[in-house]
Amino acid sequence: MKKKSFMMLLISLLAISMFLVGCNSKTSDDAKTDGGKKDPDTSNVNKKDTLVYGRGGDSTSLDPITTTEGETFKVTINLFETLLVYGDQDTTIKPGLAEEWKTSDDGLTYTFNLRKGVKFHDGTDFNADAVVYNFDRWMNGNEEKFPYYTMFGGFKKDEGHVIKEVKAVDENTVQFVLKRPQAPFLKNIAMSMFAIASPTALEKWGDDFRSHPVGTGPFKFVEWKQKDKIVIEKNPDYWQKDLPKLNKIIFRVIPENTARLNALANGEIDVMDGLNNSDEATVLANDKLQIIERPSMNVGYIGLTTTRKPLDNKLVRQAINYAIDKKAIIDAFYGGKALPAKNPMPPSIEGYNDAIQEYPFDLEKAKALLKEAGLEKGFTMDLWAMPVARPYMPEAQKVAEVIQESLSKVGIKANIKSVDWATYLEKATKGEFDSFMLGWTGDNGDPDNFIYTLLDKDSIGSNNYAQYSNDELHKILIEAQTETDQEKRNELYKKAQEIIHEDAPWVPLVHSTPLLAAAKDLQNYLPHPTGSECLSKVEFK
Repeated sequence: MKKKSFMMLLISLLAISMFLVGCNSKTSDDAKTDGGKKDPDTSNVNKKDTLVYGRGGDSTSLDPITTTEGETFKVTINLFETLLVYGDQDTTIKPGLAEEWKTSDDGLTYTFNLRKGVKFHDGTDFNADAVVYNFDRWMNGNEEKFPYYTMFGGFKKDEGHVIKEVKAVDENTVQFVLKRPQAPFLKNIAMSMFAIASPTALEKWGDDFRSHPVGTGPFKFVEWKQKDKIVIEKNPDYWQKDLPKLNKIIFRVIPENTARLNALANGEIDVMDGLNNSDEATVLANDKLQIIERPSMNVGYIGLTTTRKPLDNKLVRQAINYAIDKKAIIDAFYGGKALPAKNPMPPSIEGYNDAIQEYPFDLEKAKALLKEAGLEKGFTMDLWAMPVARPYMPEAQKVAEVIQESLSKVGIKANIKSVDWATYLEKATKGEFDSFMLGWTGDNGDPDNFIYTLLDKDSIGSNNYAQYSNDELHKILIEAQTETDQEKRNELYKKAQEIIHEDAPWVPLVHSTPLLAAAKDLQNYLPHPTGSECLSKVEFK
């Protein structure tokens, strides 16, 4: 009996061992097809060590410095790391690849002591030379290749060019020397787009690094099937030895919000973003699902391209502001989880100007302004609507229809158009739209990241899609970057918002509280106000 029991125990242990090897091996997570190719179906993935994330759109790049859209950062924040990082659910500054840092009394020199023993996914060393290489790449780049070329006040040969030099003091110490103080410098350093990439991989892949990302993060890149899925897997050599908790993450593209929710309810995915507010009750009624609220730090808006007629006329832009009923939009599509916007940044950001009076919904005033502009009979324009759900606007196409109806009442015929997400952003960047729907989720919690990044003339060709330029505004924003006294900065930003309100390059619509839905057994998912979070601590019960 003892021999038989012992043999049965050995057989059982062997079976369990084989099962575990199969679950964790690269070749058995997906079913094989003829020729050894992987089946893209994720239905038979072991969900307890693999997270399947459903989202509305694909990434436009996996090289974070080459894009400004959030679908990229959802992935790259798990592949790359920055010198400094934000708190789990706020924008306070914490150590990242830099363990310590100090600032000179004049605010011009920042010295970072780097974490030792960290390696890139390709096995090469992270060190001060790697940091210098990355920042030289950005500073010596151009706006077409790197949309954040203008960050740090703009890498330009004018008053906006903030960084004078980045140098390696020794293998584990790097120093930044600035031309002038920049108040949000440390917060900027922590932004996802300034993550440190492997210089060896950058040299190897060149412009195609966007499809072959190599960082130091908790996960490594596996594959990208565009408009379908991105797969990343655990980095076994990650410097935080107890992380990540998951073995694999699969980011799946499911464009329709309702289809994504159905996939979640059926167990095909584990978490989804872009939940319609109208579907919140459905999720709460399902005992296998949970709601996750993202802290709000965003703005959804209609951009009015100021270089295109008749939108080059301030009176016309103001008229459009009067013609749109924001309350009706919020009531219909946000389920009470949004605030009407009157400024280009949310009330949670320091320097918000609450004294500004919102453009009220007033069709007669809109008509009067159009008459003053010589357009009493109205005009025709294109209104471009996003093809994907965004945190600040989960149902863009439907919102566009409401806006179209409102504008028709003052004689403006708005032809709704759309195109795939990557093309949408490209055309908006070039100023090819009359009017367009977009938004912004703050990168670092600083007013500079909203007003300068979105509406300064330095940012035309980058995030200033409205092509708006105002010299007085530019002067104020550069002064606000340089001013280190926060109260004085706040007053400058309040003045900036007054100028923007008068010039009306946007119709600010909403500040939303974005909703996600997830399987009930998912835990430690901490949504970040920036719109992207590292998933290294996420696991299943």
